[in-house]
Amino acid sequence: MSDLLRAPAEIKYAEELDWLESIDDNPKPFSWRLSPKMVRLFILGSERADGLDREISQKWFGDRSFVERSIVTLASDRGLLLIGDPGTGKSWLAELLSAAISRNSTLVVQGTAGTTEDHIKYSWNVSMVIAKGQSRESMIPSPIMTAMETGAIGRFEELTRSTSDVQDALISVLSEKYISVPELDSDSIVFAKPGFSIIATANSRDRGVNDLSSALKRRFNFVRIPVVTNKKSEAEIVRFRTEELLRRHQIELDVPPTLLDVLLQSFADLRASSAAAGSDDEKLESALSTAEQIGVLEDAILHGNFFGERSLTARALASSLVGSLARREPEDLAILNKYLHGVVEPRSKEEGGSWPEFLEGGRDAIATLS
Repeated sequence: MSDLLRAPAEIKYAEELDWLESIDDNPKPFSWRLSPKMVRLFILGSERADGLDREISQKWFGDRSFVERSIVTLASDRGLLLIGDPGTGKSWLAELLSAAISRNSTLVVQGTAGTTEDHIKYSWNVSMVIAKGQSRESMIPSPIMTAMETGAIGRFEELTRSTSDVQDALISVLSEKYISVPELDSDSIVFAKPGFSIIATANSRDRGVNDLSSALKRRFNFVRIPVVTNKKSEAEIVRFRTEELLRRHQIELDVPPTLLDVLLQSFADLRASSAAAGSDDEKLESALSTAEQIGVLEDAILHGNFFGERSLTARALASSLVGSLARREPEDLAILNKYLHGVVEPRSKEEGGSWPEFLEGGRDAIATLS
């Protein structure tokens, strides 16, 4: 695993999954590798009341009802659509569910304007077709078709980014549970095996890009993942992801709780400002998600490790925040400057601590970008 830039969940947590499977005596739907109870435990982590001989780490932080509803949906014959703002953990939850259920989270189609029906169904190995003709051997199955043939979970990322033709092809797969291959004279239908399902994700900010038809919506159970606003939960997510980053880069560095509080408070302030804004021009283009907080912290940590004194400072954190969130010029810079002068400056005078250095770092970063 050490030679992979990013190991999929089934490899990263293979030891945990093997152990859970070895002790799992609960009923399992279809060809599931773990029972629904164990899938939930794998994702949300163990508690003392579970009475396990070892601790299972929490990997997704959110309301347990979202996880339970997702698991129940996948145990039925309906698809699962995870919808929410960017950075709310939809894709990560989809990956964890696929890893726990199928031990394969890599059967993924990425929805874009360039996604075609071939990405949903199949294509052909041209050289083999020329040499031997069209056959099952010369057919290249899509990740969705592979999931159907193996009774696994297929994933479709950013569903609303794909065109209506691709969405229509997905309706057929979800409804009929088979794919017809008219080019073949025999063995021309690929049927889905029990356990097959699809987890799709959709960005709620993409509404209007390629809206889902009512026919496609009927074939999904919707689970809406909200933005995490609870500071305690958000701190747990940021801390969990940061620890992973430090291990991956083999960096020995402690994140001071005071600086984590500064980061969380800054995002809370900016979200409140965006919510109160009268127009889009008065809002940051950023979604101000938890994932973006993690990105800001990661940038500041790496900068301090490579170019600083191998420590995280409030100045580096402020510089990273401005650099990450200032995507439009001059609009975003003006919003951030207003925040620094109207909120951070009074707070730095009243509370002191890391805020004065954070204010100075933010001002310098804005001056550099202006």
